[in-house]
Amino acid sequence: MAVPMKLFCVLILFSLLYKGNCQCSVGNIKVSQSPTGSQVLGKTQWRVTISNNCGCSQLSILLDCVGYQTVENVDPAILNSAANVCLFNSGRPLLKSAPISFTYAWDNPYPFTPLSSTTYCG
Repeated sequence: MAVPMKLFCVLILFSLLYKGNCQCSVGNIKVSQSPTGSQVLGKTQWRVTISNNCGCSQLSILLDCVGYQTVENVDPAILNSAANVCLFNSGRPLLKSAPISFTYAWDNPYPFTPLSSTTYCG
């Protein structure tokens, strides 16, 4: 009887740990950027890389885009600006192992702040 109870406790512990590893939040989305060294229409070109450091996918990622400007065309499938919010990656999942990058050009870097996302741990 003691062995099945210990096994049950171990299984419960592992299930709690596994679930804990898949509880993501918008805070798990990291935005980094740096100048590429190129200019577009006299503006500095910036490379933005957005990554997910959680084991679960995150989708429907919205970024704060208040005041965002660029003189370089950005693929709307990657960054679609509407009013003051940008939909990232057309709402498709951002996997932990697959950061996505894009470039834009403006005088100064824009602080793309993640606002919200939906987590998928399936």
